Amino acid sequence: MTHIVITGAAGALGLAVTRHLAHSQRTSNPIFSLLDRPAGREPMAVLAKEIARRASVWTLDLASPAEWEPVASALVSAHGPPTHVVLTAGGWQGGAPVHASKDARSYPAMMASNVDTTYYALQTLLPSMVKAGRGAIVLIGSRAAVRPESSAGAAAYAASKSAVVALAESVAREVIHFGVRINAVLPSTLDTPANRAAMPDADATRWVSLSSCAGVIDFLLSDEARDISGAALPLYGRA
Repeated sequence: MTHIVITGAAGALGLAVTRHLAHSQRTSNPIFSLLDRPAGREPMAVLAKEIARRASVWTLDLASPAEWEPVASALVSAHGPPTHVVLTAGGWQGGAPVHASKDARSYPAMMASNVDTTYYALQTLLPSMVKAGRGAIVLIGSRAAVRPESSAGAAAYAASKSAVVALAESVAREVIHFGVRINAVLPSTLDTPANRAAMPDADATRWVSLSSCAGVIDFLLSDEARDISGAALPLYGRA
């Protein structure tokens, strides 16, 4: 059975990845567990109905280990160990250079949104996957993780995405011999409604399309990528 877990499923990338995987030729009759914050319940419910697949919707604080534990246990009990996991939950905040900033909120917000959501997902989902001896996970990094100078003015974001890539590479080594693979993708700027609204004068044709990113994620989850683990793939488009 194919059990696909998507975090951040109500976000632009989460929606795109779910729709893509629901119609992918690489998966057969998948069951979806869609996870996001409580505010995402309605769009996830609409998505579950739209894709016409068996799907369950779970809401929680994705940065809270206390909330992750019962949800992870429940979705494994309901659908079995995940076979495919995509951790799209995350966020971006810019701001001022560190030396000029008095903002005490951006740094912990970026760490919670990008790093904590990833770490606690891995911590609670991996045990059942390791026990089952199979599975593939994709994390969402950023070009800023490997080119942090491109994120000047948003250093907290670059630091958080660097940590996500470090998790992908280190945890991949921990679980590879148990049959579980972990990789990351490194988008530059994703072509989302939020990014278009924030940068109305930018040339969005140079950005990475959601469909392109979803297609790469689909490949990394598939058996065609069975020999790839611990990789961080650049998805820069023409940005």
